[in-house]
Parts: sequence; C-alpha cells; structure tokens
Amino acid sequence: MIGAASRDPAEAPEDRRFLSTEEAAALERELLEDYRFGRQQLVELCGHASAVAVTKVFPLPALSRKQKTVLVVCGPEQNGAVGLVCARHLRVFEYEPTIFYPTRSLDPLHQDLTTQCEKMDIPFLSYLPTEVQLINDAYGLVVDAVLGPGVEPREVGGPCTRALATLKLLSIPLVSLDIPSGWDAETGEDSEDGLRPDVLVSLGAPKRCAGRFSGRHHFVAGRFVPDDVRRKFALRLPGYTGTDCVAAL
Repeated sequence: MIGAASRDPAEAPEDRRFLSTEEAAALERELLEDYRFGRQQLVELCGHASAVAVTKVFPLPALSRKQKTVLVVCGPEQNGAVGLVCARHLRVFEYEPTIFYPTRSLDPLHQDLTTQCEKMDIPFLSYLPTEVQLINDAYGLVVDAVLGPGVEPREVGGPCTRALATLKLLSIPLVSLDIPSGWDAETGEDSEDGLRPDVLVSLGAPKRCAGRFSGRHHFVAGRFVPDDVRRKFALRLPGYTGTDCVAAL
C-alpha cells in the first residue's frame, strides 16, 4: 500500500521525492512496528485521503447528477481494501459510488470493509460490462484500486485482468490509487493492460514510477506519516494546507 532501497534510507539524496519499492515497504514497517499503527488504521487513513483527493478534482457542487456516480474497481490485495474505504467515504461525502470487486479476498479486513459498504447500501456489480460505452454513459469517473506496488495482473486472476483491459478503453476520468494498475512500481513501465489515469493519489509517499506520471493531477496522501519518518527517508514533499490530508504535487 505505501510500498521501500537496498541502501540505508538515511543515505538517500536530499532532493528525493520518490520511494523505491523496498523503501516504501520499510516505511510501512516503521509505521506498523515502531509507531504501532494498525493495518486497518493505515488502510482507513489512505482510503479517506483518497476520497478527499477525488473531491478536490471533482467537487460535488460542480458536478451534474451523472457525474456524481463513481465506479470503484477493487482488487483482492491491500490496494483493494483502500478502494473499499474510499468508496465508503465517497458515499459519506454524498457521491454515488458503485463497487466492482470481482475477486474477493478472504482476509477478515477485506470482509469487514465489504460489509460496511453493503450496510451503507453501496451497490456491488456482479459483472463489468465489456461494452465500454455503457460504462462511459453510466458513470462520471472511475477509481482504480485494482493493483498495488509489486502486484502483477497475473497474480490476481482473470476477472481483474479483464477489468483492466476494459478500464484502459474508457473515456471518462480515471483516478488511480498509489500506482496506476499494471505499472512497474520501480520503472513505470506498464504491462499490456497498464492504465493511464488522469489523477494519481500516492499513498504515504510517491513511488518511483510516479516520476513518469503525466496526468492532470497528482496528490500525496501522507499527512499521517510522522515528521521523524519523513526525515529518515529524506522525503522532500509539499506541505499540507490547513487541515488537508492530501497535498498536490
């Protein structure tokens, strides 16, 4: 989810904004083991901040009724859990989310988050239409929470792979959480079904592949990362304004 280099983080260049996969994993371990964050707590923080980023780019008062509809596509790994939380908060913010979650995880956290969404009457699609125009007509935007750093399309099964092939063809705005699904977290090289999002929300800190992101808006959702941890990993990121939990890059 938050994603960490073969060298000691303290030796990283001072102007560095992006984390390697190893560094991101080390940062997450620091939060979990040293600062005693819980996994569910981190997922909740990232999912809430992802929903806030959506509201920054697509403010509700400026949207038509159709544009308020959001399709959130979730995979079975941790990024999918963040997507479920994002959908729940979008509902709280009075958007109209629908979830497509084709390969459901047996992990208790995923099951709890799924129950929360169901209890809030967020619809779950049983299938994703292969006719792209049906999706373009039904939704105002799509949130990509399918794959996270280090997760390959082949690891999550055929339904997710087919969903990515469909999402790649859409003309409505696409928001990717942490990294665009299908991209290599280190190099930014995309697989055959790698997505090209309009908005990227980096969780915790941007991963190296974010350096190749060329969409309209890039946010970092990492206000919860303690200052000591930011210094240890030599993160040089924009400050957060007021009580905002996301910052534009």
